[in-house]
Amino acid sequence: QVQLVESGGGSVQSGGSLRLTCAYSGRIFSNYCMAWFRQGPGSEREFVAAISQSGHSTDYADSVRGRFTISRDNAKNTMYLQMNSLKPEDTAVYYCAAPSYWSRDIPLSAAEYDYWGQGTQVTVSS
Repeated sequence: QVQLVESGGGSVQSGGSLRLTCAYSGRIFSNYCMAWFRQGPGSEREFVAAISQSGHSTDYADSVRGRFTISRDNAKNTMYLQMNSLKPEDTAVYYCAAPSYWSRDIPLSAAEYDYWGQGTQVTVSS
């Protein structure tokens, strides 16, 4: 069974940085695209960033493009989200997600992901 464990969340001031980590186990990590989603207070879960199996292709929500960087280390079965220039509106629980199938295109909607981590809280104060 696939397990995803996030870490790295915390509280920072506006303009600060955090690096989230997602540890993957249970299947061959390099076979699957991966993604980060987030859910703010009173909000729906929203897409943040996604990455292809090799890491060569990425996609970002417009709200984080240029500030966040998604990456992965297939040798370590780990995915990362480097978050810079954080804003109060980035405050949310951040989830890593994995699909149960190989896909040529990077899935961008939550419905296309089958496995989810427990989430890690990111709080940005002004």
